[in-house]
Amino acid sequence: MAELAMHNRGDLIASDRVEGTTVFNKQGEKLGKISNFMVDKKSGQVRYAVLSFGGFLGMGEDHYPLPWSMLDYDVAQGGYVVELDKAVLDDAPRYADEQRPEYDDGYGRNVYQYYGLIYPW
Repeated sequence: MAELAMHNRGDLIASDRVEGTTVFNKQGEKLGKISNFMVDKKSGQVRYAVLSFGGFLGMGEDHYPLPWSMLDYDVAQGGYVVELDKAVLDDAPRYADEQRPEYDDGYGRNVYQYYGLIYPW
């Protein structure tokens, strides 16, 4: 994904170029990849990046919604960086493919609260 940074120098990026981008923590450890992101239908604002990892060949992966505001793109690493230790994900809100939650206000508050953020909606 380092080529992502080289080919997309503007402020905007297509969704298909975000999906699959690696997510690292501040220590440089790979946490997973962005499988998709959740966009507010009315405002167009991205609310969550869904971090995926585990499983085998994409099957059996767990999906962890991260508030979009937690991610910073690092050109040098060619991926997103979050200030999280891997251990924080052990108890983080997550779901399997077949168990995708309703991203309603209650779920959103739970996700934001877990990461110590205020749910802004």
